[in-house]
Amino acid sequence: MATPNSALRAVRMGLLMSQDDFARAVRDAGTRAGQPNDANKRLVQRWESGTTTAPRPVYARALEYVTGLPIESLGFSGVVPMARVAEDGQGGHDVEASVNGIAPAAAAPQSEPHGGHRNYSGVWLSRYEYFSSGRDSSYTGQHYVVLLQHGNRLSARSLPGSSDSPLTMDLEIDGHVATGTWTEQTETEGYYRGARYHGAIQLLVEPTGRRMTGKWVGFGKEFDVNTGPWELVFQDGSTNKATLAAYNKRPDA
Repeated sequence: MATPNSALRAVRMGLLMSQDDFARAVRDAGTRAGQPNDANKRLVQRWESGTTTAPRPVYARALEYVTGLPIESLGFSGVVPMARVAEDGQGGHDVEASVNGIAPAAAAPQSEPHGGHRNYSGVWLSRYEYFSSGRDSSYTGQHYVVLLQHGNRLSARSLPGSSDSPLTMDLEIDGHVATGTWTEQTETEGYYRGARYHGAIQLLVEPTGRRMTGKWVGFGKEFDVNTGPWELVFQDGSTNKATLAAYNKRPDA
């Protein structure tokens, strides 16, 4: 028996929308993003009844736009990261987000209007997907990171309790595009034996300002160049001691 999606229903009702209104808003969001969809009342009913446990990416992105929430917060039990991997012909691997994994950004980048700069400081969930050639499988790396903004510069540092492999990112924000570098010091006793990896990253900031999605580039053990999806999902705008203590844990805990 399907488990009703009470979270999505509560969000819709909180927006004071009927199922018809909600479907119309999802269609409108897709049209504005240049990714039309066929959302209707029956589809909303399937989502809320739990008959459909995960929306397709075109719907997921529209849902995030309408609700202002990441898809993971909308009660869909089938939203899980499953990556597709392709060899790049030069010894490396490209990881592409799956249907239910990290999705591309919801809209094309646009120039931020003058005086409309956002403040992205706060706690974010960082999640990336990569392929391990030694284990012949795909994996997901997750950290809670503290993101601090100084002008158009963003710096992110992982909370120590969220992973045994510290992660840092240094980005520059230009409109709806964040570009920069990342570094991860892997766990000493883990599979990669304390190896230090680093590379480049570019993310598109979605219109809600609560999600950044894009790609990482980095080298592998054989000095091949690999790529894969990466996303930052907003969690809390506070960086006080109590908030950081609350998120100083494994993301899947």
